[in-house]
Amino acid sequence: MTQPTAIKPLTDFLRNFKAYIGRLKSSGEAEVLTVNGKASIVVQDAKSYYALYELAERARQDERLRLAIQSVIDGKPAGSAGEVFIRLRNKHIPSS
Repeated sequence: MTQPTAIKPLTDFLRNFKAYIGRLKSSGEAEVLTVNGKASIVVQDAKSYYALYELAERARQDERLRLAIQSVIDGKPAGSAGEVFIRLRNKHIPSS
């Protein structure tokens, strides 16, 4: 895992937030802010955050698909189509 190279005190961020925001937007890199010398929060511009979020979501979906495929390969299918649709409906459509 790549560690952010910019580690700054939160108080510095609060005093100079306009400069930080400009730097975050132009670099696209995250910065770690510390409180009492310990890493406390990570700040990042919104565009970079959403790109990272989408990448993580794709990885989650890929893992779910991999597990489903492995389950079928192992001879453990999810059930009949009807059973699958009932589980999906129960999971995603709230009952009244």
